[in-house]
Amino acid sequence: MSVTEDRIREQLENHPVILYMKGVPKEPRCGFSAKAAAILDQAGIPYAYVDVLAAPFIWEKLPKISHWPTYPQLFVKGELVGGADIIEDMQRAGTLKP
Repeated sequence: MSVTEDRIREQLENHPVILYMKGVPKEPRCGFSAKAAAILDQAGIPYAYVDVLAAPFIWEKLPKISHWPTYPQLFVKGELVGGADIIEDMQRAGTLKP
């Protein structure tokens, strides 16, 4: 296992909710990342985040681990939930908050 994979697995283990996104919540660098962060913020869900633009090794490796090709990627308790559209669908359905 690579150092990058170890780092990703450690992040997933240490943060119950983590969003891998382009940019940061206050300054997202893509519309989908902005949407995902805004939905989590509006729902009052505390989450950690990783700016994959500032972490190119994670950007490259995470899709191989998650089997999800695009960003953002939301994980809850180490399990991939999905991207911005899935987060938005869950918000509409009322299933975003446990």
